Amino acid sequence: MVMSKPVACSRMYNLSPRIRGLWDALFALVSLQSGIELEIIAHAAPAPLSELWARPDMGAVFMCGYPFSRMPVAAARPTMLAAPVSSEAWSLDQPLYASHILVASTGPVNAVADLAAARWGWTVRDSQSGYHAARSFLAGQFAGKMKQSMTAGPLLNPPGIVAALKDGKIDAGAIDAYAFQLLSMHEPDAIDGLRILATTDPLPAPLLVAAQTLPVDIITALQQSLVTLHETPEGRAALERLGLRRFSTVAPSTYDVLPQRADDADRRLGIPW
Repeated sequence: MVMSKPVACSRMYNLSPRIRGLWDALFALVSLQSGIELEIIAHAAPAPLSELWARPDMGAVFMCGYPFSRMPVAAARPTMLAAPVSSEAWSLDQPLYASHILVASTGPVNAVADLAAARWGWTVRDSQSGYHAARSFLAGQFAGKMKQSMTAGPLLNPPGIVAALKDGKIDAGAIDAYAFQLLSMHEPDAIDGLRILATTDPLPAPLLVAAQTLPVDIITALQQSLVTLHETPEGRAALERLGLRRFSTVAPSTYDVLPQRADDADRRLGIPW
């Protein structure tokens, strides 16, 4: 059912109540500056992200670039608003992100070479950061040389990967580098005992989207508010608390590389998960 107000949701990066509160504050500022009243929702796990992305009342909702790239343009693909630019070096000061390959500090994996025989954890199969990035990385390192290994999944999200590593259920897992940044900033105890073994290539970051059916004037106002947040003291403060420099517009074609890389990794790796 279409609601009276467009919804905003940071579910992909709702890593703790504290972090969600910072996102809610940013969305409240976007709502104020754009003049568009947003209803900020959690859509908490384990509710499927696919249900969120199908809502006809999306106003500003984070979406992974991989499923976005797979959607037919003329059908249900949402309208792009903007993508975040992290303050971390891996972003190259662009709307890019990467995945960190995490292992336990005292676990059996000590070097990249050990990853060929590691027990891998993955989030969901339509996740760029938690599934396809790891497989692309492994294809680059061990193409045609990996044997079928034990894997665990779906672990749903970065906290699922972290928990499985800490419990010793997996030896390695990939998580969104920006999610790791947020945990490092605001929940360092959550990643205590883990270390980054490697970082994957930077690729187009998850983006904020609106429903395709949302009126153009509303979309324009929300997009303008997002890409100019860094120009005001209040906006800069809200962004800095989330480890961001700004939001930037991105062309839809930018995301075409994601399914191409995923398909290439499947061919080169030669083993299913």
